Amino acid sequence: MPTGNRSWLEHSPRINKKYLPLLAGIVWCIAGTAVLSIGLPALLRHLDPIWLSLPAACIVFFLFFKFIFFRLFRKHTARIAAFPHRQVCAFAFFDVKGYIIMACMISFGIILRASGLFPPFVLGILYTGIGAAMYGAVLNFIVYFIRSQKKSSAF
Repeated sequence: MPTGNRSWLEHSPRINKKYLPLLAGIVWCIAGTAVLSIGLPALLRHLDPIWLSLPAACIVFFLFFKFIFFRLFRKHTARIAAFPHRQVCAFAFFDVKGYIIMACMISFGIILRASGLFPPFVLGILYTGIGAAMYGAVLNFIVYFIRSQKKSSAF
């Protein structure tokens, strides 16, 4: 078989598609930890007034979880379930658009912090809410993975 006609995906690491939600959860956990490691210290240093900081972080969490991360979770798990083959590229837990969104979020976060446009307490609120929303996605991916394992072992 000639090697010149193979696509780069044929040479990518392959795993059983049932593990992709778990892998997605691990990736979001790493990203969420990175965001929270910036947000929580900033939030804790600038908690005053606490009556404003904590509710604001909760609002950020709710908005990012409901309108971004939960939608991404549903989209990616549906796409993974629809894969026709059992063995898929290990990086297929996101589609190209998902990777672009992640790169844009990272870039925007770096630019936002470096710009100095917002005071540290605002960034603390924002990053804590977003990081917590990422952990919400982690929990969804892990629960989905566990439930799918229970369903497959029941048969």
